[in-house]
Amino acid sequence: MAEWLIEDGIGERRALLIDGGEAVAAKLEWPGELTAGTKAMAQLIAKPAGARRGLAQLENGAQALVDHLPRELTEGASFALHISRAAIAERGRFKRAHGRYHGPSLTDALPEVETAAPPPLSTAKVVPAFEAGLWEEVWHAASSGSIAFAGGEIVCSVTPAMTVIDIDGEDDPKALALAAVPAITQSLRLFDLGGNIGIDFPTIEAKADRRAVDEALAQALGDWPHERTAMNGFGFVQMVARLEGPSLLHRFATSRTAMCARYALRVGERAQGSGPVLLLRVHPALKAKLKPQWIEELNRRTGKQVRIETDPALALEAPHAQILSQ
Repeated sequence: MAEWLIEDGIGERRALLIDGGEAVAAKLEWPGELTAGTKAMAQLIAKPAGARRGLAQLENGAQALVDHLPRELTEGASFALHISRAAIAERGRFKRAHGRYHGPSLTDALPEVETAAPPPLSTAKVVPAFEAGLWEEVWHAASSGSIAFAGGEIVCSVTPAMTVIDIDGEDDPKALALAAVPAITQSLRLFDLGGNIGIDFPTIEAKADRRAVDEALAQALGDWPHERTAMNGFGFVQMVARLEGPSLLHRFATSRTAMCARYALRVGERAQGSGPVLLLRVHPALKAKLKPQWIEELNRRTGKQVRIETDPALALEAPHAQILSQ
């Protein structure tokens, strides 16, 4: 039976849905973020008179766009809100979190939001660490944005308008498209994708062949809530799914060094060997991202003196950790 597991890392909370010993879905949260399902008190700071939508500020200073506000609610009023989508950073802009009016207080909710879903990871099982290799495989796949399959690979790219999935391979168009379907469905869950998603299949001339790919997609995505267009004559399929926050691809696209810095700490935390010193070698760009409190936490978790060295020959995604005798 599939089960969500959580690993509390340094500077991030990781979650994997494990089924049969394999990771089939992933989520990632960073401390301080407003996550989908969160309920919090806020103050209305901007709303046109009579409008149902406005801008609110939470007690921690974060701001969110809020829908379904009572028309009579005025600026300065306090109320409870329910976060429906976390903030998302994109190239050149920042999308605030989205929320919905919850009620006058956290304990006095409107009937239609009383049954709103809890935060996605609120009931997951926290474990000391994932099985070796599980997070590493997901992380590196998301870092490259690609998943290989027999005869080709899919390449996922984030744009301001949508996430685009491209299919590359040498087989004939229909066979290549059908072979790519399992990798496409895997990427949707493994990279935590949502919102507008475009799939650029090879151009398939025959309508019957395009229909066969549509049917394969429908069967593969039967348990994944979404809306989808039929493949057009150019091989393009568009899907829309619930978007609750930044996907792993979004994080790599806009915060790659931050992602790599947290990964370096994870590599250091799992270094094996005897000795009092943990040497963590990273690309120079990562050193500024390693917060002092994170290094202190790594020291505490490993029980070793942490030493950071930089090496420009190392890739951002390839830190190295070693236990030293002194």
